[in-house]
Amino acid sequence: MAIEYLKRSKPEAEIADDDAKTRVVVEATLADIEIRGDAAVRELSEKFDNYSRENFRLSDSEIEAAMNKVSSRDMEDIKFAQAQIRRFAEEQRASMTDIEVETIPGVILGHRNIPVQSVGCYVPGGKFPMVASAHMSVLTASVAGVPRIIASAPPVKGEPHAAIVAAMAMGGAHEIYVMGGIQAVGAMALGTESIEPVHMLVGPGNAFVAEAKRQLYGRVGIDLFAGPTETMVVADETVDAEICATDLLGQAEHGYNSPACMITNSRRLAEETLVEIDRLLKILPTADTAGVSWADYGSVILCDSYDEMLKVANDMAYEHVQVMTERDDWFLEGMHSYGALFLGPRTNVANGDKVIGTNHTLPTKKAGRYTGGLWVGKFLKTHSYQKVTTDEAAAKIGEYGSRLCMLEGFVAHAEQCNVRVRRYGGRNVPYGEAAE
Repeated sequence: MAIEYLKRSKPEAEIADDDAKTRVVVEATLADIEIRGDAAVRELSEKFDNYSRENFRLSDSEIEAAMNKVSSRDMEDIKFAQAQIRRFAEEQRASMTDIEVETIPGVILGHRNIPVQSVGCYVPGGKFPMVASAHMSVLTASVAGVPRIIASAPPVKGEPHAAIVAAMAMGGAHEIYVMGGIQAVGAMALGTESIEPVHMLVGPGNAFVAEAKRQLYGRVGIDLFAGPTETMVVADETVDAEICATDLLGQAEHGYNSPACMITNSRRLAEETLVEIDRLLKILPTADTAGVSWADYGSVILCDSYDEMLKVANDMAYEHVQVMTERDDWFLEGMHSYGALFLGPRTNVANGDKVIGTNHTLPTKKAGRYTGGLWVGKFLKTHSYQKVTTDEAAAKIGEYGSRLCMLEGFVAHAEQCNVRVRRYGGRNVPYGEAAE
């Protein structure tokens, strides 16, 4: 039996057309920022955020004033979330060790994990100010030991969002800016008269921010291509329609183009979930967003076996994959392409987004086939080194190196090896010939 779609999302061709329009806008905007710097950033901020100031960087007193606006309850909640995220990031960092090994007598090889020296962290604002994104990027970079962390988020209702500023400051940001969209990531990556450019950009954003990061990649590093959020529910009859529908709509409210997919081997559960989604959309306060996403990007796929469910889930490689079946650990072993897994009905994507401790900046658009999500290791570069400590080793490695270089026709390369054979091995190797 082939898989059956009880509901399909909009055609891929329409999605591709939207992406093409975004690319053109982003390319022109980045070029303008590169040429005109602060002036371009200011015009864009006035146009899209109705916000302007002489310097978009917050002063220490402005940061303190913003933090004072955050209620004690909200501040405690932020501290709790950051404690969970910091704990997991510290454990991840501890798993990454420098190494040094003597491979043969006198030949020592090793690597060091060195932090990226400057990082720009983007925190989305817009309809839903993403306080949690500050934890995920700024705090994780801080645990990695990045010496310069700058962070930017758009204004909300004409001023810096107090809780986002607090999360950035408590997470370890060294510079905090009030900028949004393309102008924020463009300014951080390209630099302006007032902003020194960074070496790496991280953090989620809307389609324009994601495309800007894609176009800037190479000039700076990026964490990953994080497009519109995606959520997938993989479920069997061990759960009910209410929990499935709730978990699908929980991510669909992110934006108008947030894919949500259900994969199940139960026709009854699939049909009941479709009914439950219709019911919830009548009472959900964010139904104006979630309903559009579900209508255009929602899908329900009926499979005839667990093996087929697993194959479809891996092929689609969604960002968030909520697994609620009698075989959760089997899916954990079998899943290889995804952003993050959420196993069992007690787990949910919202906890992963906000507080549980794993990072919520995750690969989308099938990028989970070749990368995982943001984590402390993304901020570390593993650099190798080598040293030869004895004359005997220098001559021995040099002989092999000489011959292998000549095999490829690299005579000057071979001479780098030959000069060591002559000097440390006492061998008379003719210039331009391989060592025997």
